Amino acid sequence: MSGPLVVLVGPMGVGKSTVGRLLAGRLGVAYRDTDDDIVAGQGRTIAEIFVDEGEAAFRTLEKTAVQRAVAEHDGVLALGGGAILDEDTRALLAGQRVAYLSMDVEEAVKRTGLNTARPLLAVNPRKQWRELMEARRHLYEEVATAVITTDGRTPEEVTEAALDALELKKA
Repeated sequence: MSGPLVVLVGPMGVGKSTVGRLLAGRLGVAYRDTDDDIVAGQGRTIAEIFVDEGEAAFRTLEKTAVQRAVAEHDGVLALGGGAILDEDTRALLAGQRVAYLSMDVEEAVKRTGLNTARPLLAVNPRKQWRELMEARRHLYEEVATAVITTDGRTPEEVTEAALDALELKKA
């Protein structure tokens, strides 16, 4: 299988970056995050891109970043929370080993405080988060090889569950 060893998908704040780094360390491979790629390439935060150019412009940048990362990276790859909204991106993930990290709204509140630095959660964050998840959950599940629940688990426990669910050997 060409492409990343593992692709992590899931909502903002679920722990893709933290678990991704732990997973990469356990597997002895590199970690990459498409949000980091976008920030580095644009020289500004994702929130700034949303404010300056809007969500559609950001999604175009994101689609390109995901295509590039899937083609170039062979370690653990984390995608931004909304990357799976793009049909071409979902098609690109077919045949990849994809772990969907899931959490419920109460866990999201605990982890992110549903803070306003997240551009899609600026107004009524709890309601916004629920609506985002209702719109996206089936897409995460569609691309997932395995679903790993993160509620009440430490990053280390989630990493173990991902290794087991994906049947990956630990370095």
